[in-house]
Amino acid sequence: MRDLSRLLRPRSIAVLGSGWAANVIEQCAKMGFDGPVWPVHPTRDAIAGVPCFRSLADLPAPPDATFIGVNRHATLDVVAELAAMGAGGATCFASGWEEAGEAGLQERLVAAAGDMPILGPNCYGVINYLDGALLWPDQHGGVRVDRGVALLSQSSNIVINLTMQARALPVAYVACLGNAAQVGLAELAGALLADPRVTALGMYVEGIDDAAAFAALAQSARAAGKGIVCIKSGKTELSRTAAASHTASLAGGGAASSAFLRACGVAEVSTPAELIETLKIFHSCGPQIGRRVCSLSCSGGEAGLVADLAAPFGIDFPPPSEGQRQRLGDILGPIVTIANPLDYHTFIWGDGPRTTDVFTTMLAGYDAGIFIIDPPRPDRCDPSSFQPALDAITAAAQATGKPAFAVASLPENFDEGLAASMMGGGVVPMMGLETALGAICAAQTAAGRAGWRPWVALPLRALRLRDESSAKALLAAAGVAVPKGVSAPDLAGLDVSGLTAPFVLKGLGFAHKTEAGAVRLGLSSLDGQAPMAGATGYLAEEMVTGTVAELLVGLRRDPVYGATLTLGFGGVTAELLADTQTLVLPVTAEEVDGALRRLRLWPLLDGYRGRARADTGAVVAAVMALQSLLKARDDIEEIEINPLMVRAQGAVAVDAVIWEADT
Repeated sequence: MRDLSRLLRPRSIAVLGSGWAANVIEQCAKMGFDGPVWPVHPTRDAIAGVPCFRSLADLPAPPDATFIGVNRHATLDVVAELAAMGAGGATCFASGWEEAGEAGLQERLVAAAGDMPILGPNCYGVINYLDGALLWPDQHGGVRVDRGVALLSQSSNIVINLTMQARALPVAYVACLGNAAQVGLAELAGALLADPRVTALGMYVEGIDDAAAFAALAQSARAAGKGIVCIKSGKTELSRTAAASHTASLAGGGAASSAFLRACGVAEVSTPAELIETLKIFHSCGPQIGRRVCSLSCSGGEAGLVADLAAPFGIDFPPPSEGQRQRLGDILGPIVTIANPLDYHTFIWGDGPRTTDVFTTMLAGYDAGIFIIDPPRPDRCDPSSFQPALDAITAAAQATGKPAFAVASLPENFDEGLAASMMGGGVVPMMGLETALGAICAAQTAAGRAGWRPWVALPLRALRLRDESSAKALLAAAGVAVPKGVSAPDLAGLDVSGLTAPFVLKGLGFAHKTEAGAVRLGLSSLDGQAPMAGATGYLAEEMVTGTVAELLVGLRRDPVYGATLTLGFGGVTAELLADTQTLVLPVTAEEVDGALRRLRLWPLLDGYRGRARADTGAVVAAVMALQSLLKARDDIEEIEINPLMVRAQGAVAVDAVIWEADT
């Protein structure tokens, strides 16, 4: 692992270039960097008022960090010279590398750097707000802090926008990866989190270069009490082959990346606003909050609104305990209905001690509390009457040690100064009710599994379809139940005398037999059956009866995350229902059972309206057997069972598609 400490926390900075270099010098001066900044230019006497050195060789010492603002070809020579002189690292600003079709140029850059760490190329660089050190050629919106979160992005513009936030999030570092020719995502993230002054990490990620390293990073961060929250863009799944499957179509749209982040214990959000609000929670409260949440407001409308908006996020509001109900009733009187969300009315408005008593009593019985409060805008109104309630939130947080979220229903209803003041008092001010609920949900679900690592991703390879008869034989040997059947290269060779009608007749050689017209159901005999066009053989089986539900189970290799499991309601309407859960392998039996219970149609498996309950234990057992099979057989690319017929006792794979390497 490379040492990035000099690059991220430099005591001396060199800058090369002209216009961009001037911006770096000015930003360092503006931020109060107290080390030397050395501009290097072969012809200019000064840049931004600072005298220039003619060459790197003229510098008084090897620089800890260097901003390289020259063209890509000159960058190669500069990096090689810096590495040879023992510099601490560099950011390579120039574009026009692999992204512009310059094949091999990045490999030459990495070779020139040797052991010296470099960020980029095509990279804005790093801002260190803790020490005032900037390798950054543009404006930004941050200020010096003593501690705070780190922001890491694969897009320079996205992270610049994040620095302009006025939500009182203390930012310690901003870092960009650019093309990440050498230093990768997990390596840079780990170096940022290693600073004890960093409390959490926010990431904008376009692609994960090393899934195992990322998982290890997330687990290490969690062990250190530091949460990670991520926006993952580019969620269209990479296609491994031209072969289509139900699994591939249903596991698209970012399902695999989201499953991977969940397994790692990384909170995923969709918007920059949610990213900032979740980081505020992690900064103040650590990497995860509990699921028991209360909500307090002085309006029935707000109480109803928070309940409605929280439902899609899966946030529940358990009722107060009997002791809480009695105490709150004593304070608030008989008119107020004691519930959660709690509308405490305005009878105690302006009474600091009673408000503090209500807030503390309620918060003490929960893992965290939402306090909806929208102070009047100070430019047109007098917000002083709200101060007792704001102080009561702080007092309740300090008295209970529980996370307290002061939530403005509209983001503009908390000004930055007030938000910063509340952060200093241990309260998390949150801007926008729906955004706050999304952040709370993200912070609740960032658990992960200790020690989990994804399987190693396999390279792309040509594939062939194993015929269904052979596929089912493989499944049966692995412990997955299949129908009793016989196969033959032609219809005349099928002997069903040992089978019990009704029969299913299938043509072999099709990935999707229903669409090809290669499935005939409910046959009492095979007499008079016509051949199926395109069939390479035939399979006759006993029909499975007594079915409670038809499920889809799909396991497939993934080029980034190793392998995924897709589990959901199947049959010919699988895509129409689109009721699936995706996990990244390896999984435990408990995780498979949990995925089943998260399906929208789970009640159909659980005895809905007097139906028979499905044997979900048999489903879990089948999935675990398939996982073992895929793990043991590197030549298998994808296994799909659709449907897995689940009965009150047992589950049977009535259709099986296996793609394997064409060696």
